[in-house]
Amino acid sequence: MKAIYKGFKPYFRIQFLLFFAILFIGQAAFAQEIGFKEEVAGLVENLDQQGWEKGGIVFTGSSSIRFWKTLAEDFPKTNTINTGFGGSQAHELLHYLEPLVIRFAPRKVFIYIGENDINAGKSVRQTMTEISLIIDRLQSELLDVELYFIGTKPSPSRWEKSGQMQALNAELNTMALSKDNVYYISIWDKMLDKKGQPKETLFVEDRLHMNEKGYKIWRKSVKGFL
Repeated sequence: MKAIYKGFKPYFRIQFLLFFAILFIGQAAFAQEIGFKEEVAGLVENLDQQGWEKGGIVFTGSSSIRFWKTLAEDFPKTNTINTGFGGSQAHELLHYLEPLVIRFAPRKVFIYIGENDINAGKSVRQTMTEISLIIDRLQSELLDVELYFIGTKPSPSRWEKSGQMQALNAELNTMALSKDNVYYISIWDKMLDKKGQPKETLFVEDRLHMNEKGYKIWRKSVKGFL
């Protein structure tokens, strides 16, 4: 194997290593259940029926993106595509990257992922490993794409895990600083009150998903990167 690897040109070495990294995920450490098959299929069908253009901006990730129903209104001069699904985790987004991101050939991708992972009991390390593989896959398939990771929000219903959530945000920020065309958007402090607690007025009754006031903060935070 070493002799074969040495014979590869740099580009093919990256593809070679990425292939085996993803294969490893599927067969070993991240052999987790992949949910939302029917939801993703329905989302893909709806997008195809509505019609879309390549080269736009994709917003993807978990339900905080899925419920961002005002994307087109918030950014009217931008070709946005919303492919947020379910209460997805990083390994599920990795699995669905082709139908939900890659095929649109976006120039920018805004991603919200990781909160559900931590809430489900994953470690920050495992979550970051899966996020790193998302980055590797997208950068190998979409040359010069810009990736923007929206940091985890301080959900009141999950406040007992705020320490892990903030640790994940710190890792996301560090990762973004170390990689080309990868950026971190912090929204944590903007959603806290003067006592450092989550602003309940930004969330709906479940104290997890946001209302219009919450998305207003996200809109302002994202706008400068469009």
